[in-house]
Amino acid sequence: MSLNRSNQKRTLYKVLARQLWEAAELAGQFGGAGIDLQDGFIHLSSADQVVETVRKHFAGQDDLVIVSIDEELLGESLRWEVSRGGALFPHVYGPIPLSAVIQVQSLPLDKNGAHRFPF
Repeated sequence: MSLNRSNQKRTLYKVLARQLWEAAELAGQFGGAGIDLQDGFIHLSSADQVVETVRKHFAGQDDLVIVSIDEELLGESLRWEVSRGGALFPHVYGPIPLSAVIQVQSLPLDKNGAHRFPF
């Protein structure tokens, strides 16, 4: 969980259960969470989308991590597609290699049950 690379360009984010991330580390890539597998692509968020994504889909959930991903290293598997409210969201078609991961951080709950973002 201590991946940290510098020289990042545009950072995208994936929020998921710590257990799923640990399995991805063992596998050497992240192939998606339940909703990703169901939809056929991995849902990501940009910096200006991630807080709302967490509020909407992960409210009150504990033991989460936020994975920072270098957009450039996703290559052609990344597509920006219309989603919530007509906004373009980053979707990845195929697994995310660990080499594209910049950093993995805990996303803890504060005493009021809201997530505390590390940025």
